[in-house]
Amino acid sequence: MNEAKVSDRLKSNYDGYYEDGDSELRRLCAVAKADNIVALCKDLPRHSVLEIGAGEGSILKRLSEVNFGEELYGLEISSTGVRTIQNKGIQRLVECKLYDGYRVPYEDNKFDIVILSHVVEHLEHPRQLLYEAARVAKYIFVEVPLEDTVRLKQDFVLDSVGHINYYSPKTIRRLLQSCNLRVLQQVTLNPRKETYAFRSGFKGLLHYRFKQTLIKTMPRLAPRLLCYNGALVCEKNPD
Repeated sequence: MNEAKVSDRLKSNYDGYYEDGDSELRRLCAVAKADNIVALCKDLPRHSVLEIGAGEGSILKRLSEVNFGEELYGLEISSTGVRTIQNKGIQRLVECKLYDGYRVPYEDNKFDIVILSHVVEHLEHPRQLLYEAARVAKYIFVEVPLEDTVRLKQDFVLDSVGHINYYSPKTIRRLLQSCNLRVLQQVTLNPRKETYAFRSGFKGLLHYRFKQTLIKTMPRLAPRLLCYNGALVCEKNPD
């Protein structure tokens, strides 16, 4: 059986992804993502925290700023991402490494929590990395966009964002459970209104308010109609 690795097509999609370094949109998105991590993991041990697929480091920086985790680590497939993270001067960051997309270069049970925030939708072999995450930590936080809606197009086309998997609240939950993970909490979330305003101004705020109303009044139907984010925190089952 061939060892799982990131295909050349996807690898080339990410190699220069963070050449521009930071952006205000990434910062705004990172604040929301970090808030979700803190909210769902606040009662868990968190001395050592690893973010897999750390991008350009905005989430790690935010977690350090809010004192989440004594020791923060990052893994990233993009060399430009690693360089950007290393240049940020993140106070609680111990190290950030380049990795191959699937093999986590740490020993068993090294961490309290592994974070996979907006990563699983990019993976050709998601279970491979989820098993690796569970090998090195007891608790796994996962957030994905819930793009499997009635508006999802019939045919797949790879774009610069690089999403190749499309989830609903049910399918992401079942994926994690199929990897011998027990779901402790699951929430469906609307991105922060600041991101809508940054992208589209007043029209963006109207869109945000509509989505907020829909998710509050029809929580089961809303993610079938429009894209939200799904966040879950899991515990690995004993062998």
